[in-house]
Amino acid sequence: MIQTLPSEAPSPAFPLARCASLSNLIGNTPLLSLRFTFRGSIRTLYAKAEYLNLTGSIKDRMALHIIQSAYCDGALRSGDTIIEATSGNTGIALAAVGRALGHPVVIYMPDWMSRERVQLIESYGATVVPVSHLEGGFLGSIERTQDHAARERTVFLPRQFDNLANPAAHCASTGPEIAAQMRSIHRPPDAFVAGVGTGGTIMGVGECLRQTNPSIKIHPVEPKESPTLSTGYKVGAHRIQGISDEFIPAILKLDQLDPVLTVSDGDSILMAQKLARTLGLGVGISSGCNFLAALIAQEQLGMDSTVVTIFCDDNKKYLSTGLFAEEPIRPGYLTPEIELLDYQVIPRA
Repeated sequence: MIQTLPSEAPSPAFPLARCASLSNLIGNTPLLSLRFTFRGSIRTLYAKAEYLNLTGSIKDRMALHIIQSAYCDGALRSGDTIIEATSGNTGIALAAVGRALGHPVVIYMPDWMSRERVQLIESYGATVVPVSHLEGGFLGSIERTQDHAARERTVFLPRQFDNLANPAAHCASTGPEIAAQMRSIHRPPDAFVAGVGTGGTIMGVGECLRQTNPSIKIHPVEPKESPTLSTGYKVGAHRIQGISDEFIPAILKLDQLDPVLTVSDGDSILMAQKLARTLGLGVGISSGCNFLAALIAQEQLGMDSTVVTIFCDDNKKYLSTGLFAEEPIRPGYLTPEIELLDYQVIPRA
């Protein structure tokens, strides 16, 4: 981290210059063209390799953009404490970016998230405050960030679930990158699908891709075991960390999207395991979910349709979860019918 002498105060331009430098480590990720067989036919799906970002997840894009925007509008000043509620990846991203800019970072997080997520956040010098089910879980975590901000004056709340800088990050970067990469291979996407945590990815990328193709299908994705988006309230429990929390985020506008697709968490685990064991792509559970959702969308549109999704994060954040255990195959799972063949890398266009 760039440091100044104790007697010096950073100039107002310092944080923005530092953000510009950090941007070289975030975004501009490759797009993977994945070839496989399914029910006797050879198929191709496309996935953005977001696990190659600075801290290993797509949340780096949003974290940097929110912080940069907050500097520009005066909501964040040098020395302020960054405080956020998260299920993991956003906390890791904010810890890394926040500490690179000299900010104390405090993360409130449900205590059932994987241990390695907590350890990664702490490894960046941030403080993690666990919140139990009895203390309110995810909603309780959000309430505690607000209480914390009320007690201290020098606090910045990113508010990832209702901050419009979140989808703006993906409309400005992730979406244009996908559009340019698909143009480079002359395959405009017919659909884009992504699991919903905050809703920032699906809303931002969707807005961008619809600027050139208003008829493109934009499908949010959630676990079959916990259809919060479909029902409007929390139902059941699931094992796909990072998506389908306890509420529908304010920035998610379901009336602007196509129907929600659902995927079983067990099927998602099996698919993520297959991607790693067959192709060497070490991705998280939500990436397995997104692959299967993309296949469902392709089944609806036709086997030759072009569907793009996101590989959100890497498998290192799941070492203590079911991703590294044997998962039983259940009736209706799609993964056993998929044979992964190979993949090509589409670089930044």
